[in-house]
Amino acid sequence: MLADEAITLFGGTLPFWPQLDRQQKETLCTGARTVRFTAGQTLGRGERECIGVLIVTAGALRVYLTSDDGREVPLYRLAKNDVCVLSAACVLEHIDFTVSIEAESECSAAVIGAPAFARLCAENVHAELYAYKLAAERFSDVMWAMQQLLFTRFDARLANFLLEERSRTGSPELRFTHELIAKRLGTAREVVSRMLKYFESERCVSLSRGGISICDEAKLHSFCKR
Repeated sequence: MLADEAITLFGGTLPFWPQLDRQQKETLCTGARTVRFTAGQTLGRGERECIGVLIVTAGALRVYLTSDDGREVPLYRLAKNDVCVLSAACVLEHIDFTVSIEAESECSAAVIGAPAFARLCAENVHAELYAYKLAAERFSDVMWAMQQLLFTRFDARLANFLLEERSRTGSPELRFTHELIAKRLGTAREVVSRMLKYFESERCVSLSRGGISICDEAKLHSFCKR
């Protein structure tokens, strides 16, 4: 990416930027590149790729875990100016944790290559501290996601998912198949279909082929509180 663009972006998103010397700033700028992703494109799959540090510049990414049988556990989303260091976990000592990342929409990001980021963390304690602090914050998100998966009723999880998508897209008309929702929530398609039909019987939603219309947000919110 262009040097001026990198300086503006890093200065606004990386709190340790003022603590870097000139050479370290050059290392970051020369080690960064701009990448673009299409909706649905997967950026990384576990241990097969250490992407580097991601800074979202447009669009949105979702971060999730994948089981051996293909089931997913959603963890968190990344929006514009969010930074992801778990995509560079290979350079963080004592962190053996890998995630998958998918573009929810057309997306662009600045990627600081793993070698450049590793060199920076080795040379600058402020950068290293930031990386571990952000990783710890993300682990908190991971623990919350696991708690939801293990201890929250499925009707509440599904209602919350529908409401989050309603808020994210700005529309009550959601274009999701039952299979895709099941994948996002780490369960079977049959479980999703059964619960959606129940929601429809309660007049919370209206179902169509490949789509779900939210009819009663207040009632969905009531499921989230149970």
